Amino acid sequence: MAKDPQTPLDDELARREQEADAQPVEGELDEALEAAEQAETEVSDNPEAELLAARVEELEQGLADAKDQALRAAAEAQNVRRRAEQEAEKARKFALEKFVKELLPVVDSLEKALEAMADEATEAHREGVSMTLKMQLDAMAKFGVEAVEPAGEPFDPQLHEAMAMVPNPELEPNTVMEVMQKGYLLNGRLVRPAMVVVSQAAG
Repeated sequence: MAKDPQTPLDDELARREQEADAQPVEGELDEALEAAEQAETEVSDNPEAELLAARVEELEQGLADAKDQALRAAAEAQNVRRRAEQEAEKARKFALEKFVKELLPVVDSLEKALEAMADEATEAHREGVSMTLKMQLDAMAKFGVEAVEPAGEPFDPQLHEAMAMVPNPELEPNTVMEVMQKGYLLNGRLVRPAMVVVSQAAG
């Protein structure tokens, strides 16, 4: 069955129906836009909303400052703890310094006695003094004491004390020729400098 051709009246009726269907959608969009603009205006014009926003910003800044202060406090506490540990370690290492200084004359006396023993001294006497000296030095070594014997080394004012300067063409100037008294270190720190004779250029 053939479709009836549309008349101009039919076209007009179809156009009006489309316009009628579109009007409610366009009206809803306009209303939504108008409501959004009105809400934005109300917020911008509301002093309480502005105060609330300012207060939120202030609290956020305060929170950031508090976090920064907490981090600084934690870092400072760690530094204090580290310094305390270092001081305790230093005190432990060098608490014996005064005691070691008191022992050094005893060591010196034993060394001199061993050197001074002539042939008339018995082997038992020499061995007894030698063993006593060794025991003394071993005990001191356990606590970080070491001797400074710089014979033949360049003179070091940080570790040596020059008792005399002697011309010696066979040695470089400022070389330790003789150790008159050994020096000692406690855990790397000088307890007593070595008393030495130092070479100088021959005149």
